[in-house]
Amino acid sequence: MAKTFKILFILALLGALAAAGIVFAVYQQVKDSIPTKEEMQAIELQIPLRIYTRDEQLIGEFGEQRRTPVSYEDIPKDLENAVLAAEDSNFYHHPGVDIMGLLRAAYQLVTSGEIQSGGSTITMQVARNYFLSFEQTFMRKFTEIFISLKMEQELSKHEILELYMNKIYLGKRAYGFDAAAQVYYGKHLSELSLAQYAMIAGLPKAPSRYNPVANPSRALIRRNWILQRMLTLGMIDKTSYQNAVEAPVTAKNYGIQADVEANYVAEMVRHELYQTYGDKLYTEGLVVYTTIDSKRQKDANQAVYNGVLAYDERHGYRGTLDTRTDLINAALEDQQAAFSEFDNIPNWTLALVLSTEDEQATVRLQDGSAVDLPFAAMNWAAPYLNENAHGAKPKVVSDVMVPGDIIQLRPDDETTWRLAQTPAVQSALISLDSRDGAIESLVGGFNFFANKFNRVTQSKRQPGSNFKPFIYSSALANGYTAASVINDAPVVFHDSNLASAWRPTNDGGKFYGPTRLRQALYRSQNVVSVRLLDEMGVRPTLDFIKRFGFDPNELPHNLSLSLGSANLSPLQIASGYTVFSNGGFRVQPYLIDHIEDRSGETVFQAEPMTVCKDCTLLEGIDIDSPTKGLFDRKQGIVELPVAPRVLDAEVNYIMYDIMRDVIRYGTGRRARVLERDDIAGKTGTTNDGRDAWFSGFNGDVVTTVWTGFDDMSPLGRGEWGGSASLPTWINYMRPTLADTAPSYVEKPSSLVTVRIDPTTGERAYPGQKNAIFELFRKDHIPARRIATRPAPQERSSDTTTESAPSSNIAIENLF
Repeated sequence: MAKTFKILFILALLGALAAAGIVFAVYQQVKDSIPTKEEMQAIELQIPLRIYTRDEQLIGEFGEQRRTPVSYEDIPKDLENAVLAAEDSNFYHHPGVDIMGLLRAAYQLVTSGEIQSGGSTITMQVARNYFLSFEQTFMRKFTEIFISLKMEQELSKHEILELYMNKIYLGKRAYGFDAAAQVYYGKHLSELSLAQYAMIAGLPKAPSRYNPVANPSRALIRRNWILQRMLTLGMIDKTSYQNAVEAPVTAKNYGIQADVEANYVAEMVRHELYQTYGDKLYTEGLVVYTTIDSKRQKDANQAVYNGVLAYDERHGYRGTLDTRTDLINAALEDQQAAFSEFDNIPNWTLALVLSTEDEQATVRLQDGSAVDLPFAAMNWAAPYLNENAHGAKPKVVSDVMVPGDIIQLRPDDETTWRLAQTPAVQSALISLDSRDGAIESLVGGFNFFANKFNRVTQSKRQPGSNFKPFIYSSALANGYTAASVINDAPVVFHDSNLASAWRPTNDGGKFYGPTRLRQALYRSQNVVSVRLLDEMGVRPTLDFIKRFGFDPNELPHNLSLSLGSANLSPLQIASGYTVFSNGGFRVQPYLIDHIEDRSGETVFQAEPMTVCKDCTLLEGIDIDSPTKGLFDRKQGIVELPVAPRVLDAEVNYIMYDIMRDVIRYGTGRRARVLERDDIAGKTGTTNDGRDAWFSGFNGDVVTTVWTGFDDMSPLGRGEWGGSASLPTWINYMRPTLADTAPSYVEKPSSLVTVRIDPTTGERAYPGQKNAIFELFRKDHIPARRIATRPAPQERSSDTTTESAPSSNIAIENLF
């Protein structure tokens, strides 16, 4: 007996030595793969780029792995218990390796010949996810075990669990549980219920198999099993268990939901930062805070949307997407399948016309429901003929659609759904804070997902008369006044820079004779602008216009410059208008306010050139050059670059006052609906109506709107800057200016108001009844005149402002 025991002891000892030798040999093989303590503590997650508005609303996210890291303290207890119940109920009691689990896995391998389960603890899963591949080999498994044992020595249980919660893949590109909460429920972790915690806790085992969106029935079984385990382990009581298992599956594919739609902005930021960071941009966890105001961005989105659709409906209905009479009585599945052949606008729906009556149509929507569409939802749909004409207005439903038609519908407050069509026309809007150039809202087109071309920054189009204020400011700066008279009469120019003799005209071919500059600008008279530039000279004017930020090399070196024939972007135009808005200072548009790294440290802070109205200049500073000044921000006194003055304050105010007349009496009269006396602006329409513009401002904000076709087709008869773009500007500025006090451009005290003859622009005779008031710089006041005879029969006027032009005068221009 003793001999037998001795033999068994020796065999056991040899076995133990052999096992130890094997373990040592394996350790020697894998030791180079075991991370050091420093490497474990330096673990960094791949975190996507996130872009926010200045008021911390999410705009966009870029990165293959959707992840929102959370600390252990932020992990809800119910979620922690659900994960432990599902993956590793002994987590807080084992040293990183569960021996029984490994023995169970080994038994399965021996009996089946295949690795069926790894017997992995949460620690082992963290080791595999952070340091190893997912190949199923013995060597990888041994490496995983050694890393897990070391990890338990170097990190606390809470640190290991935190790594697991943030790293594990949970389907739909979601890495980590907070990302899964957003993807499947559109919420953060703290907002989920017990049933939802159990649902996402079931995902690590097999994210595709137990996905609550793709396989809700299988996911439900897994969820309820986890809840049962939690009850058995004493993690929840029976009441909580019962309520949770009875809860319905509410998961959907939310993706990562932006708080505000600003896709063109997000892409601008991504593109700019990629030049610096490359592919690391999508994994480094940078957080970008832009200058965008979330409310104004939403208002801009809605204004452009409404403006484009209003234009589209004005020009008629281009017809249905298709007619499929075979689908009228087809199965619901076949009807819905037919919709997949067509693209649509986000939040719109496709519909199949099932039947029609005179006053309504019954249609099948994409979601399978049938609704009645009233005639009021389609009474706009006169047949489209071309951009200049449409057919007769419909009188009954059958004039618009017949059974079998597949149509587009958009949401409508009055009729629930409204007949629609994907617009071909485009529009863009850019709004700047004129005090420092911060971009507060930007819309680059009607639908980013259909066309990512950003018309605010990438499209170069002719601004037409929208450019004239820069020409006129050059004239005022060089001795002309608002009362200077230019003869609006036929003229022929033989310019060596032009291909042939040029005869500029006004809209309709009319000429109005001697015209004061103020009138010429608010009426947008072309001939006056051309004659004015001819008198000043193209080269000196180009040199002057450079101060607004325009590159003279990008501008035409001939008289067509006066009519806005340059190719410029809306951003360039809006940037130029900030000078008029802020009192004569040049600021640079900027979009990124600051950038934080994954730890919340600021790695970039914008220092925009700022108009020095509320700052204290440092001693010895020249205001005419961009330099430093002390600026009082809410967070304290900071040092910022001071914007240089590029336009004399007196000239600037006179230009502002003239452009206020554009809205009072001229081409921007529609904006009077805002009932704001502080706003000014200018329309612009190019030759043949290919581009329609409106740029307007007060003392704080500048907004430019452009409308046109990408292929440069004409917008059609009656479509001008004042009809195609100004309504969009109004619809944006109405909420922007609501509840704000008037913000006027500051008027220099050195300006003088003088009574003038409205016909000649000269100083009025004493007692002249039709005299009007005009602003002048002291050195440019017209000479005093002495009446030698009674004034002729003249219209009496007590007004101190310009009289509105007669109704028969064409006030929009071709260029």
